Amino acid sequence: MLRSTLALQGSPVYSVSWGPDSDRILYTSGRQLVIKPLQPSAKVQQWKAHDGVILKVDWNSVNDLILSGGEDCKYKVWDSYGRLLYSSSPHDYPITSVSWAPDGEVFAVGSFNTLRLCDKTGWSYALEKPSSGSLFSVAWAADGSQLAGACGNGQVLLAHVVEQRWEWTSFQITLTKRRSMQVRNVLNDAVDMLEFRDRVIKASLAHGHLVVTTSLQCYVYNVKNWNTPLIFDLKEGTVSLILQAEKHFLLVDGAGVYVFSYEGRLVSSPKFPGMRTDTLSQQSISLSNDTIAIRDKSDQKAIFLFDALTGKALGDGKPLMHKMEVVEISLDQCGSSGERKIALIDKNRDLYLTPVRRLARGQGPTQIGTMVVTLAWNDTANILCGLQDSQLCVWLDPGCVFTDKDLLSHTLVSKDASEFSRSPHILSYVGSKVTVRRSDGSLVCSSVTPYASLLHQYSATSRWEDALRLCRFAKDQSLWACLAGMAMANRELSTAEVAYAAIGEVDKVQYITSMKELPSRESLLAHLQLFSGHVQEAEGILLQAGLTYQAIQLHISLYHWDRALELAVKYKTHVDTVLAYRLKFLQDFSKQETNKRFLQYAEGVEVDWEKVQAKVEMELAKERERAVSTSIKTSLGPTH
Repeated sequence: MLRSTLALQGSPVYSVSWGPDSDRILYTSGRQLVIKPLQPSAKVQQWKAHDGVILKVDWNSVNDLILSGGEDCKYKVWDSYGRLLYSSSPHDYPITSVSWAPDGEVFAVGSFNTLRLCDKTGWSYALEKPSSGSLFSVAWAADGSQLAGACGNGQVLLAHVVEQRWEWTSFQITLTKRRSMQVRNVLNDAVDMLEFRDRVIKASLAHGHLVVTTSLQCYVYNVKNWNTPLIFDLKEGTVSLILQAEKHFLLVDGAGVYVFSYEGRLVSSPKFPGMRTDTLSQQSISLSNDTIAIRDKSDQKAIFLFDALTGKALGDGKPLMHKMEVVEISLDQCGSSGERKIALIDKNRDLYLTPVRRLARGQGPTQIGTMVVTLAWNDTANILCGLQDSQLCVWLDPGCVFTDKDLLSHTLVSKDASEFSRSPHILSYVGSKVTVRRSDGSLVCSSVTPYASLLHQYSATSRWEDALRLCRFAKDQSLWACLAGMAMANRELSTAEVAYAAIGEVDKVQYITSMKELPSRESLLAHLQLFSGHVQEAEGILLQAGLTYQAIQLHISLYHWDRALELAVKYKTHVDTVLAYRLKFLQDFSKQETNKRFLQYAEGVEVDWEKVQAKVEMELAKERERAVSTSIKTSLGPTH
């Protein structure tokens, strides 16, 4: 029964493909590609794609990229807005078939006696020349390990993906056949062969473990022992993605997302309403030792955060909302769960950093970079690298943006990335080596200073003297800036003082010196929050400790006059103090009072500067006495 006619045109339609959300269709019209939304009022998108008639198109739901091939003997890769991402050199014959693998990482191209396997960015992995005639159609298996082709000579062609390669530190692993792998240790040239009962579908090598999934089972190898893998059965044999963290790994299949320990125990299985596992990729899901982040496909501004050990949503269960659609997300791998951070790239290619477990305090995403095309966290330290506007940028301590925003530019190290050519992709950042895949498929390695990782280790173990010695030895301003941020985050004021002095931040050295002289612990905590720009938290700490005057004085020193008066009136204390400081401020600048609230209270309150100063001294003396009595109680212990 005909439901509707989507389009009418004069030329034949040779190929049609559904959009990722099944709300649009892509079809051919001569040399044009047309994207037609199903809503009648929506705008139709159309552009000239080839110099000859287009014979085949395909649209992938995972990466949202479009493939096209035509009689001009070229295949091309487009984004969903019609922008050309890759155009092949002309082949000998027209391109008669194109097809994405289900996970969107590779695609197949068919022509006369030709079958080509290509990466999603366009470059070619392999070229086969079967005696098949024209390959009119290519279809992938659900697990992406093999494909079938409809040949012009009446035969069906079956092809299997082999010779895949994985690398980590000194190990290189190659899928030599459908059911066997070769492991080579390049340090001693030792070779091991791994045999499997069924064909290999997916594999991942990181954090000292190799995880291999076949059509029925999952194998977990430790790099120290290749002889006795841990094996457990899978519910579904269509694993589309493997992610690894130091303590566990994550599998994605058609039924859900599962976190397993390296001992083969199911740890958790996070879920949220409307989750589509068929669209998850390395850009839209990230794993760390304690957190899982998943970008929502239906609303790409939303990122759901889960506890990796329980599978429950973090906080109040609401997703992290960004102001724009998010393209890529990545969790840092080291440190405690309370300090976990997520880096995200949005549609504008701006890079943001967000603390995962401190969202309730109003700490939303903070921008740390622009024009970033790809990123990766280091595996042993919270160092972030990214390709930004033809530069390889390394943020040696990106977390310092939450302690002191001014340090971020000091901790950024960049080097020329023109050798990576157009649209490169960072594959990994292991140790001090960044591995980048260029647009032609070749791998380029770039080294990063190893001192930053060492500094992170010293900070994590509170070895501040060693950290100072390292910075003095390296004589690098970026390392001193890192140390300043780490010391302030850990409230190590003496180390922070030395580090800030080394980078010439005299005003901050003076402020830290004044903080060391504060009488009470609460005042110190409040001023540490104030140093990081968190005024509300600083005020909350002081009010909770009963230090009302100090909270008022904090706003006076920041010239937040309205808030200072509001607190004084609310707690019925020091109204004259606020009015006195306000009057002195206006007199210094030869100004008249225009604020109605201050005029109203000035009528009924007499301001005596000497009395105000006496009250201030009394408040400070009270705080000192309170601090001394608290320290005495603490030292005596509860039994006294």
